[in-house]
Amino acid sequence: MSMCTDITVQKNVFLDQILAERRSHRMFRPDFCSKDDIRRILYAGLLAPFAAAAVGNSHDYFRRFFVMRKGSKSMDAAIPLVMGQVQKMYRELEIGMQKDPSLRAKAAGFVRRLSMVQEAGYIPGIGTAPFYIVLAERRGYPPAELQSLAHCLENMWLKATALGLGFQLVSVTSGMSSDAAFCAILGLPPGEWELMGCAVGYPADELSPSIRPPVDDVTTWLA
Repeated sequence: MSMCTDITVQKNVFLDQILAERRSHRMFRPDFCSKDDIRRILYAGLLAPFAAAAVGNSHDYFRRFFVMRKGSKSMDAAIPLVMGQVQKMYRELEIGMQKDPSLRAKAAGFVRRLSMVQEAGYIPGIGTAPFYIVLAERRGYPPAELQSLAHCLENMWLKATALGLGFQLVSVTSGMSSDAAFCAILGLPPGEWELMGCAVGYPADELSPSIRPPVDDVTTWLA
């Protein structure tokens, strides 16, 4: 009984440490981590929950991973396509904000970020990190692919943290789900899979701990 208790305590100590150390890294060293480390991160993603009722019985597995290395042909092909998506989103939001003042108030910060990306000439995480990983989840009904991908990414993020690797979400990837040219790089039919992405590599800097409020400040115990 004592041994089981000790192991449980140790597991929680390590888990709490990993949870606290999980951060968004946006600066990466140029050297590549091993393929084995990437495989371990992907396996953590495979262990994440999924919407079994929505996906149904499929002859083909519902979750896929695509790994692009910096400097590879696939990465060089993907970069201008994703930048095109950034430009498209910017144009559509600009038009939408002109028609709807309430949208301008909501989206102003995001539009500024899109503008900064265009001015910089690169998408953070795509080509700025050694690895760009695209996750694909088969679309089903009711649609729950984004929730499943969020679970998957969190598992991968925590595993990367445990391996001492930096991790960055590349959320613009979700806009590529129906892009025929981008999906062709992955070998997937456009529109049938929901996509998300992340960047992985050795972090170039050490970030300060996350600051969160005390649990009791944001919790209401309902009778």
